[in-house]
Parts: sequence; structure tokens; C-alpha cells
Amino acid sequence: MKFGLCNEIFQNWKIEDAMEYAARLGYHGLEIAPFTLAKSVTDISKTQRNQIRRHAEKLGLEICGLHWVLVQTEGLYLNHPDAEIRERTKKYFCELVKCCSDLGGQTIVLGSPKQRNILPEITAQQAWDLAEETLDDAVKHAEDRNVTICFEPLAPSETDFINTAAEAIRFAKRFKSPAMKIILDVKAMCTEDKTIPQIIRESAPHFAHFHANDKNLKGPGFGEVDFKPIAAALKQSNYHGYVSVEVFKFEEGPEVIASKSLEYLRRSLT
Repeated sequence: MKFGLCNEIFQNWKIEDAMEYAARLGYHGLEIAPFTLAKSVTDISKTQRNQIRRHAEKLGLEICGLHWVLVQTEGLYLNHPDAEIRERTKKYFCELVKCCSDLGGQTIVLGSPKQRNILPEITAQQAWDLAEETLDDAVKHAEDRNVTICFEPLAPSETDFINTAAEAIRFAKRFKSPAMKIILDVKAMCTEDKTIPQIIRESAPHFAHFHANDKNLKGPGFGEVDFKPIAAALKQSNYHGYVSVEVFKFEEGPEVIASKSLEYLRRSLT
């Protein structure tokens, strides 16, 4: 397993400085939220993508991929009944695949709860069908570029569209593609009826990315969640991908969040 870090904790830092700090601590990769670079992924130029990739390579750091992919975008929605909105969203996901590949990344985390809720005018089944239609082209592009789109099950408090790992796996299987899998997130798994180790074991080999955090929305080791059983389940599942730190409360500051989270993960997972 490799350790990653999501870059949005480095508020107001240059991306190069964030990469250098993550590499100095010993992280293997940095996971990028596109909104930290530009309002739209299409505004991240080819030149900037190449510069980020080269700088990461110089540091011996990988760009894990992208997450928080629809934050600050406008007029996009995964399963909207309006065909024009879906078409824009379809094209945007193809652009996300391209950007991820240009950066050297291999994973796109699709969470975006506010852009996937089931709207009143459609049924739950229609929402699944429309989401599949929206993502189909991007999944094909991902196959060509060695990128994996990972659908993220999220808590019912965040969205009413796909709340459990089992549901996310059923959705991913509809694409019949190695480029479509799921991500497991500790915070989200805390809301399921099953234990986190059980979810991990039952989800293998369908998850290709893992977010480490706590149900209190802070980093791993900053709350009550014990990662030792999680580590055992990941090893039993033969998982060799990234365990990437993603937090939602930044009051400790990026240096403390990044360093303490990595220290805790190393003690728990290695």
C-alpha cells in the first residue's frame, strides 16, 4: 500500500510547495482537487499540467489522481433529466479523464453528492440509467488512458443516490469495464450497518482507491476510528493501491494534519 494526501488541506499554498512538503514527509503521492488550480478543469492549461507532472517526478512523488471533481463547476449534474445538462456533464468527465492522464494520475474519485441527488421528476431507476449514460464515454476514454473512475458511496446525509459500497459495486458493474470501480472512504463507511473491515473484505476486488479519515471529518488518528482492523482487512483483501488522507476540517493546519496522519497510518498499516 502507498500513502497519499489530498491537496486541498494546503489552503493558499502553491501546488509546488504542497508537493514538496508532502514528499518531504514521506508521502508517495498527492491527490489533486481541480478547484484548487482553476474553477474548471478545462482552465488548467497543458503547460500547467506538464509543469505539475514534471515537478512531481523530480520529487519522486506521484500524482494519485483527482477528486472533488465537480466543486465550483456550474451547470453540471450526473443524472439530470435535461439532456443538455447531461451532455455538458458527459463532456466534462471526458475532460477530467484527459487532465488526470496528463498529470500522470490514474484515479478519478467521483463523489459530488450535490450533483447526483435524485431529482423529484425522476425515479431512482431512471437516476441510475441517466448516470450510466452520462459516464459511459468517460469510462471508454479512461480505458484508453489507463485511468480508473472510482464511484464513491456516500452517507444518506450527503446524498440519496448510492449510499453503500454494495450499491456502488452494482453501479460500477453496469459498465463492464476495468476502468470503472469504486472507492472506499472511512467516513462514509462509518454510516453503514456493516463494520468497516466487513465492507472492505466484501468489496474486494472492486475498489481501486481508499480514503483515510475519521467520522469526525478529521484525519486518521484524530478521532475514535481504529485503523488496525482496517489495515488487517486491506491486507486480507490484497489491496496494493493508495491509502490517501482526505479531511474536511482543517483547524489543525496542513503541517499537523499531514504529519500526524502519516505517522498514524504508518503505525497502523505497516
